[in-house]
Amino acid sequence: MVVIGAGQAGLAAAFHLRRTGFEPGRDFVVLDHAPRPGGAWQFRWPSLTYGKVHGMHALPGMELTDADPARPSSEVVSEYFDAYERAFELRVRRPVDVRAVREGPDGRLLVETGDGTWTTRSLINATGTWDRPFWPRYPGQETFRGRQLHTAQYPGPEEFAGQRVVVVGGGASGTQHLMEIASHAATTTWVTRSAPVFREGPFTEEFGRSAVALVEERVRQGLPPRSVVSVTGLPLNDAIRQALADGVLERRPMFDRITPDGVVWADGRRVDADVILWATGFRAAIDHLAPLRLRERGGGIRVEGTRVVADPRIHLVGYGPSASTIGANRAGRAAVRDIRRLLAGAPVAA
Repeated sequence: MVVIGAGQAGLAAAFHLRRTGFEPGRDFVVLDHAPRPGGAWQFRWPSLTYGKVHGMHALPGMELTDADPARPSSEVVSEYFDAYERAFELRVRRPVDVRAVREGPDGRLLVETGDGTWTTRSLINATGTWDRPFWPRYPGQETFRGRQLHTAQYPGPEEFAGQRVVVVGGGASGTQHLMEIASHAATTTWVTRSAPVFREGPFTEEFGRSAVALVEERVRQGLPPRSVVSVTGLPLNDAIRQALADGVLERRPMFDRITPDGVVWADGRRVDADVILWATGFRAAIDHLAPLRLRERGGGIRVEGTRVVADPRIHLVGYGPSASTIGANRAGRAAVRDIRRLLAGAPVAA
């Protein structure tokens, strides 16, 4: 059996595989392309301290304790994942780049990598989204003389000192970037495709379930998944309230085109800029599954629970409704449960 990816979802799946009697290295292997433990967390910007992380759930079987909220989350979570891998002897193989998954002999799958090929009867894909930043295209984009970068390349606020910065995107990353950059940049301008929705009140379990259900319905229909925050809106905390009061989060609609010196709207308004920061999210990193032709006409992969409807040998964890730390934990457990049933020849639960 092969698990691709050693972030939250992949480690949760590996934990449940071992807990149910599968031996790492003998019965299953975890392949990870990152240079060290930590999943996508290891690439987060230094100013994202652990105290600013929203809703980080512990991996199954081992709590994250005594973490210093002032330390970068990239360090805290990477150390935690490293300790977790060692505690449960998960034997993650890295760095291993998975190039393609293809149909193999005798009903098995071939997992082709830069470090050899594995054959497997079941595959748990936990590759997340970090490797597929989404860059929108706008007229004139190639003419811009300043710097364009994505959240995936965000270095922290100090690098924008004295510059005129346009931040594009209405999600959590866009607002976090703006609030950090505002005290360093000469000017900031916030543009979003639709008006941001700020959510008052606590994030209850019932509200969370209903939001996840909306995302889950899309993947059941074979549509590309939306992020959970696109359904829930942004939590209106004290920092957001202050940024709104200070005018930092004064939103403008999307510009129409990009010029060498900045951005322009259809009504003639313009903003000069040195930097355009695209906080426009990510897409599922599943190109290696393309040879299996799993995508539906709607552009996504139809999934029931974690199981791919077109090929029940494959489970997607950390995809769509499970693309959160708590969702990844649950998805890892569910995938292992279904795989055990499949290997035993029992009906797989819908």
